[in-house]
Amino acid sequence: MPLTAPSPTPAARDLPPLAALLGAAGLPHADLTPAHLAHFLVLREGERLVGAVGLELYGADGLLRSLVVVPERRGEGLGGRLVEAAEAHARARNTETLWLLTETAAPFFAARGYAPADRAVSPEAIRATAEFAALCPDSATCLVKRL
Repeated sequence: MPLTAPSPTPAARDLPPLAALLGAAGLPHADLTPAHLAHFLVLREGERLVGAVGLELYGADGLLRSLVVVPERRGEGLGGRLVEAAEAHARARNTETLWLLTETAAPFFAARGYAPADRAVSPEAIRATAEFAALCPDSATCLVKRL
């Protein structure tokens, strides 16, 4: 079955499978609500979600979160496609800088232009997100990219 291009998640019905996909990958999802879906992009194989990435946008700054690809499709470049689509989505909404936290994917993001940053200097709106404030441990690597 062909893979779709990264596209916005169309309905709240996608929240349970998205949360399951994130949970299976060990990624935070307890804070997700239907409102978050406005800035999530997904890859589908038929009706099945095979990848996703989310954004939380706060004016000129945004949080890139929840990048996930199903295990059997990793290594095919799908994560890179999702990040590129998320960056384009953010740019189209006048976002200038993306921040993220990761425990395992710092080299992946570094290869895409994200640089280490001190978590404490991230904008207040980013620090106030559930990911920064509670869901990701202090040991997570903070990265930033100017779009």
